Amino acid sequence: MKPIKLISGFLTVGFWTLASRVLGFAREILIAAFIGPGPVLDAFIVAFRLPNMFRRFFAEGAFNAAFVPAFSKRFEAGEDARGYAQQAFNLLAAAVLALVGLGMVFMPGLVWLTAGGFVGDARFDMAVGYGYIVFPYILFMSLAALFSGVLNATGRFAAAAAAPVLLNIFACSAMAIGAYWGGEIIIWLVWTIPVAGVAQLGLVWIAADRAGIRLRPGLPRWNAEMSHLVRVALPAALAMGVTQVNLVVGQYVASDIEKAASWLFIADRLYQLPLGVVGIAIGIVLLPALSRRLRAGDESGAREALSRAGEFSLLLAVPSAVAFIAVPLPLVSVLYERGATGAEDVAAIALAIAIYGVGLPAFMLQKVLQPLYFAREDTQTPFRYALIAMVVNAALAFGLKPYLGWIAPAIAASAAGWAMTLLLWAGSRQMGESARFDTRFSQRGLRICLASLVMGLGLYLIHSYTAALFNLPNWRYLALLGLVLAGGGIYVAIGQLLGAFHLAELKASLRRNKGNTD
Repeated sequence: MKPIKLISGFLTVGFWTLASRVLGFAREILIAAFIGPGPVLDAFIVAFRLPNMFRRFFAEGAFNAAFVPAFSKRFEAGEDARGYAQQAFNLLAAAVLALVGLGMVFMPGLVWLTAGGFVGDARFDMAVGYGYIVFPYILFMSLAALFSGVLNATGRFAAAAAAPVLLNIFACSAMAIGAYWGGEIIIWLVWTIPVAGVAQLGLVWIAADRAGIRLRPGLPRWNAEMSHLVRVALPAALAMGVTQVNLVVGQYVASDIEKAASWLFIADRLYQLPLGVVGIAIGIVLLPALSRRLRAGDESGAREALSRAGEFSLLLAVPSAVAFIAVPLPLVSVLYERGATGAEDVAAIALAIAIYGVGLPAFMLQKVLQPLYFAREDTQTPFRYALIAMVVNAALAFGLKPYLGWIAPAIAASAAGWAMTLLLWAGSRQMGESARFDTRFSQRGLRICLASLVMGLGLYLIHSYTAALFNLPNWRYLALLGLVLAGGGIYVAIGQLLGAFHLAELKASLRRNKGNTD
């Protein structure tokens, strides 16, 4: 059986995720310019978060954690992996269709549960109306996630990683067309979302067909295999969806403060860039790799995969977190301050992104540690940890709001992220040597932190002396580009000097994995 190339997989998924996030930036910039923080954007955020939340539970949560390891082990052993995937496809389609039906019936109740502060003003009715349009998106994305799991388990990452790009292409195009032809930009945006979902599903469905895994709609059948899948999937749903639940709790806490939901949303999208490029890429590639190596009894290989994944995650997570903390204002100002987004909005978003930056390494490490459990089909333990993290988040969000106002949810989310990460790490100590980071990880992790701190100090000093440039319309973009390049240069130079990483190793990995990026 052809092994999964870790570095090649990380880079393939990372490249397409980066493309998606860059286009996502363009989408958020257009949203901020055409719509801007306010009642309409608040309503859209609440509506759009509903299918995304359930998608994380049913697709990226439950089925990614339960289906991918089981499918990977069958694929590795040469068992009937396609038949298993077909059964899972039928079951998932039926379950999500039922969910969509219930969601359409109880949409006002869902909005009330997730944004109680909207009750009594125009945002509530707008959120309900938008929700009816965007909620079917969950059906297409859940099925797309299953096809993506099939492709990832067989070592084919490109199509699955490229699919999310379509949503941002469609959204940006719709807003541009709406601005040109006239009409409400928000209407163009909301109707584009289910259309993009169909396109994403079509892309990965065709790719799976070409890979020889042909799945077709059929009636679900309940048997021992599906019963086991559901038992594993249910706790995984919450374990993987804890971040979304925490965001919804934060949304609820901030919903009675005008613009707060918009500020938190935009900040969340910004810190999701490094998380998506590296963290999600690692989670996608590491889970099937660990599952197949454990099935083959390769304990040392599993430890090597875990350690290199952890090292790869820190390589971007730590400097990104330091940058968000050191210079959030110029980042947010240059990217978002235009049109309907003013200086007050920029200051609020910058504060939120700095706080989210504190939690970024934790969110990244969760993507490395969770596959340790899921590869062993243990979803109960992460489920228990997720419950603790949710309690931490809710207690801090509600408890700090009277004192800190709308920013309390951001503080709570970062604290809960670290709580979840520490619990996952402590629990993994019982799994033996295959679940322990090696000496190289520890040494290089410390050096990465030192290089990042030096970079952060450099960024702060450079911005202090060049702050005026960021207020000049013709210079602010070049100033931000110069700041980013300077920070990157400092990080690479100091990192090389300290031995945090070696560029020659990365080049060697690329040469070894050339031609294996599908």
